[in-house]
Amino acid sequence: MPTSRRALLKTTAAAAAVVGLDWTRARAQADIVRIGVIYDLSGPFAAGGSVASSIGTQIAIDLVNEKGGIAGKYKVAPVTADSQSKADAAINEVERLINQEKLDIIDGVYSSAHAVPLAAKIEQQKKILWITTAVSTAVFKDKNLQYVFRAQIHSEQYGQAFAGFLTEHAKAKLGIEPKDLKVALIHEDGPYGVGVAAADEAYSKQGGLQVVLKEGYSAAAPDLSALVTKIKRAGADVISHAGYNPDITLFLRQARENGLHFKMLFGAGAGYSQLDKLRTTFGADIDNFCNIDPVPAQLLDSAKLAPGLGDLIKTMVERYKHKTGATDVPPHCSMGFNQTWVLLNNVLPVAKEKYGGFDPEAVRKAALDVDIPPGGTIQGYGVKFFPPGTPLSGQNERSTPVVMQNAGEHISVVWPTNIRTQDPVFPLPKSSIYAA
Repeated sequence: MPTSRRALLKTTAAAAAVVGLDWTRARAQADIVRIGVIYDLSGPFAAGGSVASSIGTQIAIDLVNEKGGIAGKYKVAPVTADSQSKADAAINEVERLINQEKLDIIDGVYSSAHAVPLAAKIEQQKKILWITTAVSTAVFKDKNLQYVFRAQIHSEQYGQAFAGFLTEHAKAKLGIEPKDLKVALIHEDGPYGVGVAAADEAYSKQGGLQVVLKEGYSAAAPDLSALVTKIKRAGADVISHAGYNPDITLFLRQARENGLHFKMLFGAGAGYSQLDKLRTTFGADIDNFCNIDPVPAQLLDSAKLAPGLGDLIKTMVERYKHKTGATDVPPHCSMGFNQTWVLLNNVLPVAKEKYGGFDPEAVRKAALDVDIPPGGTIQGYGVKFFPPGTPLSGQNERSTPVVMQNAGEHISVVWPTNIRTQDPVFPLPKSSIYAA
């Protein structure tokens, strides 16, 4: 039966409308970059810094979107996931983001215990994993990863900072030669703690320090009193502790109850960077403890950073305080913000403009092009990734931690000496309940 002219026009108009609708939808989707964002929003890691990292990440995304998006054109649409402080949940959520949400880029990851299996899985699928927070060197070492990148520091650098501080100050501050200084290394037994402790041991021995105890424990351990007893028997002058949040609280409480005394305690980020939570429990007892971590951006002298970063840091701090009501802005906020900011401003625009898109191959190539000099990020360090074929392929070769010291509401950078904002208090003052 022949089609009437009226019916033909109606069909053509309907088809045109559908095409127009599809084109509009495609255009809208083309102007949006969907990125997976995964952190521990529940469970013990949440309070250990993961939530703070996630807030820093969201602030970076918000600021980019307020300026029109990536390269001023492409709005960022984060697809969030909660890894629940469980490795299997992290793996399941990333599989959902990749296979169901069809995402090519995953940003975040707080725990090294999650980062190790996630890096292997995402590398195998040739998607991009952009690690903001997890520090274990084992994520990258000798893996020749090509789709996994981390501008964050790695755990071996904690050992360098720990031993560097002690060898520099032992004689001048304690009147003890480094070879006579006794150190105890305690750590949760996941990749984060094991990596930090291994680096502490290697660099301590290299510096001539006495390692009198090295002991791991489960972060979920219900009792650490036996560990406290071992430290007392070893006669340690200094303790390095790599732990999360509940385990740190348990250790410090039992150390106080059992009369453990020392000249200094060094945290290794994670729970020791959540000072507001530790102060709620211990008050002034934790004053003058040291902590090794990437620096909270607000502690740096912005005059020594690239132009505009001082204002960026101020905005980040204001927004974090507004979102949380906190008076302290922990290092983890800077970590989540800084690494995400680099991805959105230094990598993805290049991926699109130079390599033609936001697909994994374009992002991988753009990441390897990144060349930010020292002073070029809000945390002070530069960014240049080790290339494929090197032992730490995908790791930032320019990342650096600092040693910080807290006293009440005030936190200072005390090492490296060339950028310190205060001379360290070392040993703990006699007023400290833990003082030797």
